[in-house]
Amino acid sequence: MNDSGFYSIFNQDYDLEQEPRLVDREMRSDDTFEGALRPKSFEHFYGQQKIKENLQIFIEAAKSRNEALDHILLYGPPGLGKTTLAGIIAKNMNADIRITSGPAIERQGDLVALLTNLQEHDVLFIDEIHRLNFQVEEILYPAMEDYVVDIIIGKGPSARSIRLDLPHFTLIGATTRAGLLSAPLRDRFGMVHRLELYEPEEVAQIIKHNAELLNVGIDTQGLTMLSTRCRGTPRIAIRLLRRMRDFAQVKGQGVIDAEVVEVGLKALEIDSQGLDNTDRNLLSVMAKSFHGGPVGLDTLAAMTGEDPKTIEDVCEPYLMQLGFVAKTPRGRILMEQGWCHLGLTPPADFSVKSGTSSIVENIKNDFTGNKSEKNIKTESTEFTQLSFDQLESDD
Repeated sequence: MNDSGFYSIFNQDYDLEQEPRLVDREMRSDDTFEGALRPKSFEHFYGQQKIKENLQIFIEAAKSRNEALDHILLYGPPGLGKTTLAGIIAKNMNADIRITSGPAIERQGDLVALLTNLQEHDVLFIDEIHRLNFQVEEILYPAMEDYVVDIIIGKGPSARSIRLDLPHFTLIGATTRAGLLSAPLRDRFGMVHRLELYEPEEVAQIIKHNAELLNVGIDTQGLTMLSTRCRGTPRIAIRLLRRMRDFAQVKGQGVIDAEVVEVGLKALEIDSQGLDNTDRNLLSVMAKSFHGGPVGLDTLAAMTGEDPKTIEDVCEPYLMQLGFVAKTPRGRILMEQGWCHLGLTPPADFSVKSGTSSIVENIKNDFTGNKSEKNIKTESTEFTQLSFDQLESDD
């Protein structure tokens, strides 16, 4: 092998990607078909009922005054319908929508070009708006507030500033991390809506509607089973529906029933709680190698072979929502529900490891003992502070 070949194998940095997970909420290349299934009206946008009702009122009021809708910020976990909702808003306003993303706008000139090409009442949708760089973000401040943009022409002593008027437009920002938005940008949004995870009944409506669009039959039992395995996320529900359609055509009679769903999800290694092999491996390592914890993030990453970012952003949020895992100042702890899901028995000193139960017991003993009122108040305060630390601390 020549030197160049040797170098190309051993010395260059490879971008090794993790195997894509079926229950990952992030957009994947095989989700491009999802666009054809997006609802075009509030009627077929199931779930998020309170947000829909408020938006319909605001849209109707803006149209009656012949004004542009106020700027809107949508935030929440990936796959809940932020982009879909932006399209529905634009259609109900009888306006065109321009779609871009924060990382795609690299320079101030890119954003100025987008803004100056908008028409009256148009909608500009910026996905992952928290990833806008600071210089580009500054252009948005006067554009959102006064509908003007300042540009610099020329360089050096001959440079001059020109203020351009913009049409009254609506900016819809979408983000999965609202906390990373700067305060000046966040304050300029007139409406801020958080999209919540969907209930199984709402997911069932989405699956049924999409099954009709895909021209595949699905019975009540199959619909119920499938709606409880998708982590309350429509994107995952649609992805699973398409996979179950394949199993129904090959293994079944062309209809997605309970038997087809059972066989399909077993083949895809997705259990009754919507956990895949990666999630169960994480729980298993905590239980068998660390006796339930506490264990640090980097240690978990090394033991499971997963990237720490993947564990923290993808696996842990859902496991914490289910009550399987908790974060404490000393690390991650496998909770009692997690042990039960694995079919294992928690160790005898489980309550001592989790910390909270033992602290509560100590305080009870203190109250029954002969301690002064001042000491009782001090220890009660320490217990309250520690409880908040256990909830909010991030290892």
